[in-house]
Amino acid sequence: MTTPAAPTGATIGHAEIRIILVGVVLAMLLGALDQTIVVTALPTIGRELGNVESLSWVVTAYLVTATAVTPLYGKLSDIHGRRVMLMAAISIFLVGSIACALAPSITWLIAARAFQGLGGGALISLGQTIIGDVVAPRERGRYQAYFAAVFTTASIAGPVLGGFFAEYLHWSFIFWINLPLGIAAYLMTSRVLKLLPRHDHPHSLDLIGAGLMLIATISLLMALTWGGSTYPWASVEIIGLFAASVAGWGLFGARLASAEEPFIPLSVLGNSVVRNGVGAMFFAVGSLVGLSVFMPLYFEAVLGLSAAASGVALIALMGGAVTGATISGRIMVRYTRYKWTAVAGLALATVFTTALAFWPASLSFVGVEILLAVIGMGLGTIFPIATTAVQNAVPLRQLGTTTGVLNFFRSLGGAILVPVFSAIFLTSVAAGGDLASVQTVILEGSRNGVDFAHVLTGVFAAAAVALLLAFFFQLAMKELPLRSQLDVVAESG
Repeated sequence: MTTPAAPTGATIGHAEIRIILVGVVLAMLLGALDQTIVVTALPTIGRELGNVESLSWVVTAYLVTATAVTPLYGKLSDIHGRRVMLMAAISIFLVGSIACALAPSITWLIAARAFQGLGGGALISLGQTIIGDVVAPRERGRYQAYFAAVFTTASIAGPVLGGFFAEYLHWSFIFWINLPLGIAAYLMTSRVLKLLPRHDHPHSLDLIGAGLMLIATISLLMALTWGGSTYPWASVEIIGLFAASVAGWGLFGARLASAEEPFIPLSVLGNSVVRNGVGAMFFAVGSLVGLSVFMPLYFEAVLGLSAAASGVALIALMGGAVTGATISGRIMVRYTRYKWTAVAGLALATVFTTALAFWPASLSFVGVEILLAVIGMGLGTIFPIATTAVQNAVPLRQLGTTTGVLNFFRSLGGAILVPVFSAIFLTSVAAGGDLASVQTVILEGSRNGVDFAHVLTGVFAAAAVALLLAFFFQLAMKELPLRSQLDVVAESG
């Protein structure tokens, strides 16, 4: 017999909120860590399983399924409740982790990673939605820094742990480590999440709309992943995938206009706060992910740092992002004009990224670190503000759907902008017509004395343009008063 959920309008004490927060952060760490921990172990995995050619799919399979199902979990959590969906997501993720650890072949591992992504795609989005349920928007900013810390920890610790396990223990430990973390998150949140307030409203799941969105998303991600590496950009395969994605999005749009209850409510898509917040996050996160990919290459190819030192040097960018998120979160709690912190932060990040594009060869290591710290701080300001503002702009019954949409485009930003940056890089070194990876070009170019400072100028300039677009979206976002706890209780009642 299950314990009934707290009645609508009930409040949760600070002790319960702390337990929920720790459990949710652990769940989010699982999802974020598994996107980075695998990368450094891939060469070892390829050697031991006897297949190096298909290694990229170990990462791609997880990325595709995790991104595609994010909005689906948001909608389902609005229908069936957060607890049921988070418990299901953690369970799927852990079963997938065990299957990955026991994989006897690359094919098995790729399939297991795809299954793991079906759970992992929900962990971050549902975590943010649950905090949205228990903490009023006016108070929510103080908690957003924890979420920024999760992504920073995953970005820095993930590759280090993956390399350590692969070299000194066994590559399967990168999946076994998920079990204690996942079980702890499950146990810590299972009981307390029964206390979550319910915002019941009759819903139905638009399966046709969900299917069209999945087809469009998967086709797009596969085209971006394979383009320029597995197949030329102008090949029939890539053009066909892009065409399938365009057709899928077109049919999805038609379905939204005709369905009685569309997969994503038109009121959400038509909300200017949601639209501008999603646009700002798309370009800001895409820029951050792109810089986190290309800055280590800059450190190695231009400044001559080792791979390990390059990873350490990236802490300035990620640490700056946590600092910026913490500052803007605190400002949200104290001041009503909260959006201007992110506007100023993105303006600052744009200017300093432009400086990096203008003087990539003449900057010292210390100078680059200062630039990265400021860029990270500027970027970090948008995370609590955009997330809270978007959640604050919709009714509580649409909180899961809206948060899922926000995180979907957040993931899509990195998935789209990184290939764009890579294409700019490869074109700059006249390798755009060849099936060559960025890492291969860096390795061969270093032997031939290629001036990578000049080549990376285009990448940094593209990042500055993306940040400028994020700035304009954030500037256009309407600043609504943040709901207090009393407002939340009144709306629930």
